[in-house]
Amino acid sequence: MRIYQTYRYELKPNNRQVGLLRECCGTARFAYNWGLAQQFEALRTEEKFPSANVLHKRLNQRKNEDLPWVRNVSKWIPQNALRNLDRAWRNKKLGHAQTPRFKSRRGSKDSFRVDAPVHVKGKTIQLPKLGQLRAKESTVKLQGRILSATVSREADRWFVSLSVERDRPDPTAPAGRPIGIDLGIKSFIVTSSGVDVKAPKPLKRGLRKLQRLSRQVSRKQKGSRNRRKAANRLARHHRKVRNIRQDFLHKLSSDLTKTKQIIVAEDLNIAGIVRNRKLSRAILDLGWGEFLRQLDYKAEWYGSEVIKIDRWFPSSKTCSCCGFKLKKLELGTRAWTCPGCSTELDRDLNAALNILLEGCGEELIDQYPEFQGNLRLWRSSKSGGNVSKDLGSRKQMPNGLVSFG
Repeated sequence: MRIYQTYRYELKPNNRQVGLLRECCGTARFAYNWGLAQQFEALRTEEKFPSANVLHKRLNQRKNEDLPWVRNVSKWIPQNALRNLDRAWRNKKLGHAQTPRFKSRRGSKDSFRVDAPVHVKGKTIQLPKLGQLRAKESTVKLQGRILSATVSREADRWFVSLSVERDRPDPTAPAGRPIGIDLGIKSFIVTSSGVDVKAPKPLKRGLRKLQRLSRQVSRKQKGSRNRRKAANRLARHHRKVRNIRQDFLHKLSSDLTKTKQIIVAEDLNIAGIVRNRKLSRAILDLGWGEFLRQLDYKAEWYGSEVIKIDRWFPSSKTCSCCGFKLKKLELGTRAWTCPGCSTELDRDLNAALNILLEGCGEELIDQYPEFQGNLRLWRSSKSGGNVSKDLGSRKQMPNGLVSFG
């Protein structure tokens, strides 16, 4: 099986190399802004919209005339910046993003990408026209053919992401039973087996410090060295929040995909959910979209399967024992009694069971006989019989410290 993977390393550039890296970032930003200005002008004058290839030819002509400093960096840097601009317009047409905007020297994240052959050895990474850059970690674990290298700056630290293509042995499907997961705010996920996983919520915990650091930046004079230092402190704390969230999501998604043969989840419209201003910050702090993305690609790596059910499926309002469906269930109601079978239902655990049954009901009957009774009751909503079943209780787990094996 051929896969595409990215290895990320932190760099330790010296002062001269930092200057070169900043020059590369500035060239990429200039090419992007220059190309966007050309495209806006074409739209205004109703001329043919220039593609990335056309813009690159125009830029090469300007390099010979009045932009000789562009030759100081690799040719891939402005070319890839124009390709990114093309991708931004495609995302707008697909409805995934808004109209591209000009990148500010202070407001944008500094980065550039090169596609030329990149050589790595030990703790050194060689990039075209930049020479050998020293990494903090050895590249001995890197496997595959390097396709590109993306250098980025976060506050006062520099990173390089190496995209590689490599062959991976065909995975063997995990032996764990299928599992349904219900995403939530109070509990990050509740599984059909009763495991309750809490999220670290790093933004909520670090919000006061972020607000204080943000005020310090706004009070400094624009363009001053003190403002730059304050901005770096703010960026470092943002990075810490992001790293805590990513660490939790990667550990949880890896544990699920390595141990469960089938994972069933809802196909949530997260962009629509975050329009609720009362819940948007909490939902974005959890990282639902990133978690589902990680489940998808890690399932291919480890041989498991991710099934997405319809987002409008009434998982919380439907009884997982008899199939009775409530007309309305308030968001604040965390437990309810089924009028059809008198079963006491925990909202999230009941939803996880329904998600599991909706996603792979037939497979549960064939492979796991212990689910037969539950599935038959779930499908007998027209019988009207009184059935009482103990769904069990949730097992509270600390933040991310959970094993589903």
